[in-house]
Amino acid sequence: MGVRRFSVVAALAAASVLALAGCSSDPLAEQYRAGDNKGYIAGDGTISEFPAEQRGEPVEFAGETIDGDTIDSDDLAGQVVVVNFWYAGCAPCRAEAPLLQEVSEEFDGEGASFVGVNVRDQAATAASFEENYGVTYPSIVDVNDGAVQYAFAGDVPPAAVPTTLVLDGEGRVAARILGQLKDASILSTIVGDLVDEAAAA
Repeated sequence: MGVRRFSVVAALAAASVLALAGCSSDPLAEQYRAGDNKGYIAGDGTISEFPAEQRGEPVEFAGETIDGDTIDSDDLAGQVVVVNFWYAGCAPCRAEAPLLQEVSEEFDGEGASFVGVNVRDQAATAASFEENYGVTYPSIVDVNDGAVQYAFAGDVPPAAVPTTLVLDGEGRVAARILGQLKDASILSTIVGDLVDEAAAA
């Protein structure tokens, strides 16, 4: 466990060097790098992890995906679940998309699932984003009723996009990243710890 914690600290130290890697051709990512802060309100990059005794109640959520399927938290019971709130016009969302995809592939079939929650776009716009950035995990379209955002209202500050939450095997919020994920290893370490925790339970 100590080694995992050290790796998170090391990854944070390197994050400024790695930020926006692979996104230099994206105009919005360039705008974000320039610090214009146009078109979105982002978190400050704070990463919080909560020990088991400090986690709240399990979060129940459901919604229709971009493809018209339904995702229900009951179907994900027992797994670690990464929930990422995003929208297509959000520059840091574009910058972090490849990193989220990388970690989702790392844990595919290994006790963790990824779910996106699109907070502003209709399905066609969201689908175009996923195609452009190679995102293969499902996303819920939440713009019409905001039901998923409401379910996580205590954990996601209003308009703080992107935000990434990691739920433990019991469906409780165990970690939160407010703002852009800047290094895949940060999320990988958090998810790996929680997968190990769930396996040992």
